[in-house]
Amino acid sequence: MTFSRTALGSLKKTLPLILMALPGLIYLVINNYIPMSGIIIAFKKMDYSKGILASDWIGFDNFQFLFSTPDAWIMTRNTILYNLAFIAIGTICALALALGMNEIKERFFAKYFQGVFLLPNLISMVVISYVAFAFLNTDTGFINRTVLPTLGLSETNYYTRAQDWPIILLIVYLWKNTGYASIIYLASMSGIDPTLYEVARIDGANKWDQIRLITLPLLRPTIVILTMLAVGRIMFSDFGLFYQVTMNSGALYSTTQTIDTYVYRGLMQLGNIGMSSAAGVYQSLVGFVLVLTTNYLVKKISPEDALF
Repeated sequence: MTFSRTALGSLKKTLPLILMALPGLIYLVINNYIPMSGIIIAFKKMDYSKGILASDWIGFDNFQFLFSTPDAWIMTRNTILYNLAFIAIGTICALALALGMNEIKERFFAKYFQGVFLLPNLISMVVISYVAFAFLNTDTGFINRTVLPTLGLSETNYYTRAQDWPIILLIVYLWKNTGYASIIYLASMSGIDPTLYEVARIDGANKWDQIRLITLPLLRPTIVILTMLAVGRIMFSDFGLFYQVTMNSGALYSTTQTIDTYVYRGLMQLGNIGMSSAAGVYQSLVGFVLVLTTNYLVKKISPEDALF
């Protein structure tokens, strides 16, 4: 009887929270978990007349598409290296931007700059691709018509120069995503007790010392979690960034071809949905293993910062 009363009292306390979370949980199940049953497509030769379950089982043949091509190494290398650069440089830039905005004490200017830096994240990658084109195209581009002549340099056709695009893509990525990431870090900074900084100032700590000894250590859990989540998607690429911004230029494939763009082009040419599904399974499994590995390493070094 005592147990029943305790359980009933606990239920009354948690029921409102459960009801509040219910819409999100339902969405998560419908949008994320039910579609996971479609993993079976990766092992079948899809025949729309037969349906998913009745289509012929072909085992791992769909996965051979990713590894039998001579471009397999190039697209895998590009996907991993770009994402490593995005994680490392993006984290540093987002932290620097958040630290700068945190020093703005005037409420109007603080909100203004937060909105300005967040705005690029809300713009479609299609729009961004044309903004980049306005800078880079040979005939009327700002760089070719204004910047290079001012420096005494000849015009450059960037859409045929593959070696320039690692830097270009990094700049576009940082412009679009740094503001959003900085808002997350800024929100974490707002939870730091201001008395810690007051005590540090009394002890003679300058601004850099406060950042190094107070802000960054207290932001470490947030940095670790965001980094581990990013590592989990290291085999995925921003399709719009690598397909739209590059204008799907074949001359750039050696440095802009990623797994996602390769699969999309293959799907459009072959119409093989099983191959596309196999690529998604491969990317998800590698990401899952990387998250577990990263969490294991973090747990060994700093157990309190691990996800689980």
